[in-house]
Amino acid sequence: MLSLLDLCARIDDGRLTPEGAVRLVRAAIAAREPEVGALVCVDPAPVVAAAGPLAGIAVGIKDIIDTADLPTRMGSAIYESWHPRADAPVVARLKSLGAAPLAKTTTTPFAFLDPTATRNPHHPGHTPGGSSAGSAAAVAAGMLPLALGTQTGGSVIRPAAFCGVVGVKPSFRLLPTVGVKCYSWALDTLGLFAAGVADAAHALALLADRPAIGRTHDGSAPRIGIVRQEFCAAPDPEAEAALGRAAAAAERAGAVVHDLALPARFGEAYAAHGTIQDYEARQALAWEYAAHRDALPPRLRAALDAAQGIETAAYDAARRTAHHARRSLKDVFSEDGPDVLLTYAAPGAAPAGLDQTGDSRFNRLWTLMGVPCVTLPVERTPAGLPVGVQVIARFGDDGRALAAAGLIERALRG
Repeated sequence: MLSLLDLCARIDDGRLTPEGAVRLVRAAIAAREPEVGALVCVDPAPVVAAAGPLAGIAVGIKDIIDTADLPTRMGSAIYESWHPRADAPVVARLKSLGAAPLAKTTTTPFAFLDPTATRNPHHPGHTPGGSSAGSAAAVAAGMLPLALGTQTGGSVIRPAAFCGVVGVKPSFRLLPTVGVKCYSWALDTLGLFAAGVADAAHALALLADRPAIGRTHDGSAPRIGIVRQEFCAAPDPEAEAALGRAAAAAERAGAVVHDLALPARFGEAYAAHGTIQDYEARQALAWEYAAHRDALPPRLRAALDAAQGIETAAYDAARRTAHHARRSLKDVFSEDGPDVLLTYAAPGAAPAGLDQTGDSRFNRLWTLMGVPCVTLPVERTPAGLPVGVQVIARFGDDGRALAAAGLIERALRG
């Protein structure tokens, strides 16, 4: 994989020019894209900045995020010829930092469950996950050092786990979702993919203009609560094994690790996620549903059909349930409680076949809570498929989540 920090270091010390860094990416795309199918389009003549903290860094942009220089197709033929006039603020921020938004990466249609044709770089017969399929796969295949994605249920954390890269779902609204096709305004969260924790932390710190997020070597030994989310169906054995290995690595690195059972209120919030998501999707995609229902893919069409029957009272009750759980999460992260939580990033390795994107059951609650989450690759199955874990911190404590993930990453390598 391409390390963002390595490329930046080589550019800073003169071993590589920004234009040369983009050429490296183009060569990698030429070599891997025919096999992986992670990209919708590539800018044939991108502007490559000569200066800036991300000068020479080519970035993949999930194809529900507006770009002025490239079309934004939402993974749907409905928007086949759509070309925004403006960049989404997050893309404008990338450009201001010197980055080159080089390619649009594949997304499931409107970031829902109907799969893309993108293949897992580690095994072409397996899904890369979704909905940020192309972003995760492109970074995993070594085609891009950084890519943007979004998460409404598990669309950053899960594909990162399936593809064996670091994925970050920041605290809710840390990054602006203006210019991003909405599915659920209470849940949609911009995230990113990178080769390692330090790469991801550096990128997020720059995007959010919060330098402290990038300091992943803070020297502290965190208190880690192991959460198994008993209100969900059990994971596959390889996911449990990865969680155990990550916990053991954390202990070797000096962390204090203990099991933590979440109160019943969190199971209730988990169950409320779908009501909130679907009620809002019904409104966010009202035009597409009314004008182009037959052009919508089958899973999305069925979900929107069902969402027409969700009553406002049920939606309001679900929002109250989520609100109470968010308040209760402050008690979980109390002064005497854990600094971070460690749990499954996905039920197991990427499933076989390209007709699904996998299960987001270990992600939905944390998206609903709005807290920062980091996927960390841990091991591989005998078939070579990655398995990861997820590090979670309290709302607004993105740096702590990344620091704990960095500590575990270093311990696993040691």
